[in-house]
Amino acid sequence: MATSLKTRIDLRISGIYTKTLDLQSSPSKFNILFTDTLANGTGLDQADQEWSDQRTLAATSEEIDLAGSVNDIHGTTLTFAKIKGIYIRNLATTVGYDLAVGGSATNGFINWVGDATDIINIAPGGVFCLYNPSLAGYAVTAGTGDLLKINAGANSITYDIALIGTSA
Repeated sequence: MATSLKTRIDLRISGIYTKTLDLQSSPSKFNILFTDTLANGTGLDQADQEWSDQRTLAATSEEIDLAGSVNDIHGTTLTFAKIKGIYIRNLATTVGYDLAVGGSATNGFINWVGDATDIINIAPGGVFCLYNPSLAGYAVTAGTGDLLKINAGANSITYDIALIGTSA
């Protein structure tokens, strides 16, 4: 039986910025909204694979093999050819419990950063989100560029992760 994926990406930042003066206030409302959809497929503005999980690292790191080590909700092994979206949320609440993403020295999935040693630090309660709906996406190369490293350092950290991508 064939699978199909419909994806909607929403990112909103909104609020009211106020300065209180002697006799009045000056509220300024802002609402920044980004919305996009990906149709089922492997081309421009398309995706056909999704993987998400809540994971815990106990004072260690892991390398998630994007080309053959993750299973979808139906138990089917996924082999990403391109990543279109990455979402990682650090669920830790303790100051200093940063989650490092990237920095895999061997076979690292690194084309979304400048160098194999580059990392993104996600602070407790923080979120990292990366989105590339282009035809190219972020290429995954089995055996040489397919390991996404997640590092909790000396701490025990639980995190949420979701990946959207294509099979070709």
